[in-house]
Amino acid sequence: MLKMLFINFFISPRKSQSFPYLRRPNPANRDGIKQILKTKQGKMNNYELMVIFTPVLSEEEFKAAQKKYTDFVTEHGGSITHSNPWGLKSLAYPIQKKTTGIYWVLEYSALSSFNEKLQIQILRDEQIIRHMATKLDKYDVEYNARKRSGVPTGTEKLAKV
Repeated sequence: MLKMLFINFFISPRKSQSFPYLRRPNPANRDGIKQILKTKQGKMNNYELMVIFTPVLSEEEFKAAQKKYTDFVTEHGGSITHSNPWGLKSLAYPIQKKTTGIYWVLEYSALSSFNEKLQIQILRDEQIIRHMATKLDKYDVEYNARKRSGVPTGTEKLAKV
């Protein structure tokens, strides 16, 4: 009796109709699933990449490294929204016995599968101390655009009168 109650409650056809993920996948619909996966991979997302280069780079080497990664993004179908070299800054803690680093922030849009390729290139590069890629939502993109254009964003400190 308990077994029948369990089967009727947990494996009833009504339950699988209301929860489609409980149904078995239809082998005839596998092409549809592949198309859904392709469209998810084909979506362009916005990202922000922050890179810390070693402080021993000259100005020409730093610009060459920036160009290398901006070209890498555009070669793989992405587009550069904004590039912002911050310059030489002190680090919060020593990394590889270095207390300073050259910061660079790159805002770009690319496919989600592109970040794996970019990370491989960054990890191979000995000039880079640290990096961080962050996916931006639509609010982050709007905020960054307003901040670049000079429109007040509401996060600035008020001047004392």
